[in-house]
Amino acid sequence: MSSALAYGAYRTGRLWAAAGLSFGVLFVGSGFALLSLLEFDERCSHGMVQGPGRLLDVRNQAFPPAVICEFEGGDVSAGGTGILGAVLWLSLLFLAVSVVAALLAECFEPPAEHPLAEPVSRADKLRRTGPAFFVTGSVFLMFYALVAWPLLTGPSSSCSAGSDWGYNPPRTLDYSFFPPQATCRYSSGLTRQMVPEWAQILAVGLAVPALIAGVGFVLAWRRWWSERRRP
Repeated sequence: MSSALAYGAYRTGRLWAAAGLSFGVLFVGSGFALLSLLEFDERCSHGMVQGPGRLLDVRNQAFPPAVICEFEGGDVSAGGTGILGAVLWLSLLFLAVSVVAALLAECFEPPAEHPLAEPVSRADKLRRTGPAFFVTGSVFLMFYALVAWPLLTGPSSSCSAGSDWGYNPPRTLDYSFFPPQATCRYSSGLTRQMVPEWAQILAVGLAVPALIAGVGFVLAWRRWWSERRRP
């Protein structure tokens, strides 16, 4: 074996395959859940959905996507609830575990003879970690920019950005860049959060694989650079 292949890297193909399969189930299942709840909230609000007792509230659930009509004697729901909801949660769990495990594996360098490893060169390691860092980092930055754009353009006036409020724009009481959030107070005295809770959690969650992938890429680059400088 040549010296260029004297290093080891954990085999992560099965982990990425599991992540791809989990994402496919999650995508298809979420699409099916969204289709099944179309106009369900309107029909429930207009009394077209029968339930146990008087209708108390109609609640939208971000994940799994569902509409829940709360009656006095129980709930009637459509979308990602029951078995479908459990499948979506399990798919999300498997996706997160597979991606994090695959990215963490790239941070280590086992011996090439390890039963779970394969021989790679320093350049190969860079070619493995570079795209992973680019993809995870790009996904995080795009989603963060989407939900935090008002904060980035003007944090003190983020609650009134993008709309013509006239003489009574909502006030921004406090804000944070990470996780992206701002508390808005309207002229009526009502306060609410600018960024939905699910988007705030997702922004933080997407930062984790991007950070791990970044560490793996930096370690691979340092090892590659050290080898190049070696006489």
